[in-house]
Amino acid sequence: KQKVALAELLRNEGFISSFETKGLGSPEQKMRIVLKYGPKGEQVIQGISRVSKPGLRVYRAAKKLPRVYGGLGLAIVSTSSGLMTDRQARKSNAGGEVVAYVW
Repeated sequence: KQKVALAELLRNEGFISSFETKGLGSPEQKMRIVLKYGPKGEQVIQGISRVSKPGLRVYRAAKKLPRVYGGLGLAIVSTSSGLMTDRQARKSNAGGEVVAYVW
């Protein structure tokens, strides 16, 4: 459920082309993600960094959410309203767990 929301978020932000899931809800569920490339074949996703880990959860208030690469990247935040980007979380004044940075 959270993986699908994460893939949907990355697609909406333009980091991946598309994704598809097979066998959703079954023990053998699979997800296929099609990465996006620029006109010269360069990768759109330059890097991904996991922030919050099972041993050390990282929570931030809406006003304290980080800007990744000066706003060129995004922070993925898990809020009570679901997964959203740092910009969306600031706009809706919702803090939460910082899951990852994507740039």
